[in-house]
Amino acid sequence: MSRLYKIIDASAWEAAIRAGTFVGAEIDLQDGYIHLSTAAQAAETARLHFAGREGLLLVGVEAQSLGDALKWEPSRGGDLFPHLYGPLAPDLAVETRALALNADGWPDPGVLAA
Repeated sequence: MSRLYKIIDASAWEAAIRAGTFVGAEIDLQDGYIHLSTAAQAAETARLHFAGREGLLLVGVEAQSLGDALKWEPSRGGDLFPHLYGPLAPDLAVETRALALNADGWPDPGVLAA
């Protein structure tokens, strides 16, 4: 199985659970898809886009559960990133962890370990 991750504010994820769907954060809505990362990409995503923020979660979903709405497209440095063209059902989450970042925006190295 291939696990993908969404870094999200805890309050936004709680709202998604109550609503039964997550349509995306502001950047996702602007870009027209939900940004996801692989385990290898998630730490750099956290550093670049979430440094200085608190109250974050790392939500894991299995790529296979996303169906045809999942597309792999070039992004940072030409690396292929998973983009979800459609809402994310919170019940697809197979893990949800608190994500604390250090002063430089990096998560604890063990947070993405299986």
